[in-house]
Formats: sequence, structure tokens, C-alpha cells
Amino acid sequence: MTEQIAQAINNKTKPRGSLGRLEDIAAQICRVQNTTSPRLVKPTMAVFAADHGLAAEPVSAYPREVTIQMAYNILAGGAGISVFCRQNGIDMVVVDAGVAWEGDKPQGMVDHWMGPGTASSLTGDAMTAEQVQQCYAAGAAVVDQSTDPACTIMGFGELGIGNTSASSLIAAAVTGIPLEDCVGPGSGLAGDGLNRKLELLREVWDRHPRSHDPRQIMAMYGGFEIAQMTGAMRRAYELGRIIMIDGFVATAAFLATWAEDPSIVDNAIFCHESGEPGHRRVLDHLGVKALLRLGMRLGEGTGCAVAYPIIVSAATFLNDMADFEQAGVSTGAPEAAAA
Repeated sequence: MTEQIAQAINNKTKPRGSLGRLEDIAAQICRVQNTTSPRLVKPTMAVFAADHGLAAEPVSAYPREVTIQMAYNILAGGAGISVFCRQNGIDMVVVDAGVAWEGDKPQGMVDHWMGPGTASSLTGDAMTAEQVQQCYAAGAAVVDQSTDPACTIMGFGELGIGNTSASSLIAAAVTGIPLEDCVGPGSGLAGDGLNRKLELLREVWDRHPRSHDPRQIMAMYGGFEIAQMTGAMRRAYELGRIIMIDGFVATAAFLATWAEDPSIVDNAIFCHESGEPGHRRVLDHLGVKALLRLGMRLGEGTGCAVAYPIIVSAATFLNDMADFEQAGVSTGAPEAAAA
């Protein structure tokens, strides 16, 4: 099939390679779907929301209650991810993985609530091993029960004050990249605030044992939303879906399943390189290149939604563009014209 895919791409009325990354994406989708006629059906964004015990410490520019406020904003259609999904015809599923609600929970979220946020990784493990397993199962259930069975492409995003801190710790533990190189501004820390965040995360790091077990790493440092994303990504891969990975936090969730089965990278499109400095280092470790580099660090899956039209273009040119024989164009003409 690999040769057939290459032939289908090269036979389009263009110089070979002239559509750059679009050709790479088209080939990747074709390999996943085992076809030369790729189909992007029922694109779906899954946004997982939860709180973190570590957010009680000075690791964010925003207080913990912003998780609740932004969850309401997403459901009301006013958040960045809401706008971009609406713009690009992407279905959205919002999952309550463990928000520390004050009062009644809102309507419209898929309920996989694990509790009012994780424990603080500063004083012990963020989650128990049992909670990690429950989160992985809950994420898989989101894919199986809350998305259209016809869906062929899914994006993954998150919401949770403190989750770049958890992601920095996960990334450092899984990849071996120094913690200092994984820690960034998150929701906007700078100067002394960023230094305090790094000092605190170093203290967390020093209080936990080193481990190569991704599930133990998730238990020590992770969040309910990160763990549920991990389970959802794994299930989407098992179903043969294209997996759109958002920024740093979503990539940390991806690392946890990649560490168990590296072949999942075959289905993954890394949609943008986050403004978080650790993200590029993690992408380099995985040997992948992000589709976009716009300095975004909003999370929520916004990078996936913004990149999706480009992915559509990759499938569309292969399906709709004429080949040389159909167009009556000499196979030598495009190269000559480009010279």
C-alpha cells in the first residue's frame, strides 16, 4: 500500500513534493486508513476538564476557580475552542474528569467525575494506581460512548489550572529531559513567579522516586483530565482514528500511552508547537514536527481546531485533484515549469 499511496500523490498535476507537508499528512492518513482515498468523517474534539491539588501552590497566574469559570464559558460557546470548533464544523465533547465544583454542576458535560481535583503531588502521589486505571477506562468510554461511531479523526484538549505543572513533571519523567527544560509560563507566569514555579516543581520532583513506568508516573504527577486523555487517545488509536494532538498538556498525555506502545505515533498529527518551551523538546524526543508554530499556549484543543482545515486540505487534494492522465498534462511539464 505504501507504493500505491506514493504513486497516487506523485501522479497529481504538480511537481513531486511541491505541496510539502500536505503530501506527508495525506500519506499518513492513507496509511492509517489503508486507502488512497482518505476520508475525514465526523471530526470530533474531546475536551477534558479537571482541577489539580498542586494548584493550591503558586504554580499559575490564575486561581483554581478559573477552571470552573472556563468550563461554563466553553459550554456557553464563548471560549476559544468553542469558537474554532464552530468555525470548522467540528463536534465537541466536554468531559468533567474532576472539576472542583462550587454548587451545582452545569448541564452539557459528559460525567466521568473522579473527585474535586487530584491530591497535591507536593505531599504525595496526585492519584492512586486505581484512579489512574479508572481514568484510562473513562477516557476509552468517552471515545466509545460519546462520539459518533463514524468518526475518523479526533482532537484532544484540556482545561485545568495547574496542568502545565503536572505535564512538565510527566514529560521530564517519561523522556529524561531535565525538569528545568520542561517548565514554562503556563497561564502567564514570568520573572519571580516563573522562578517560584520551577522551585516548587523541583521540590515535587525530589520528593518522588524515579520511575520508567508511565502509569506510576501518571499516578505521581498527573491530573484526572490528563489521564483520561491518555485513555481516550489509546482507544481512538485502537479504532484506527487519526489523532490530533494539541499542545504541551495533550502531548504529556500522549507520552504516557506512547511509552507503552510507540506505534501510536503513526496515527498522531501534532497540530501546533506550543509557546511552552518544553513542548519543542518533547516533540524532538518523539521525532515529530508540529504542523503549526503560532506561539499558542491556550490549551483547550485550540491548536487542533485551528490546524484541522489544513488537514482537510491534505485529504482533499488527494481525492479531488486531477492526475496527469486525467488532465492531459505531460508528466514532464510541471517540473519544467518549476525550473
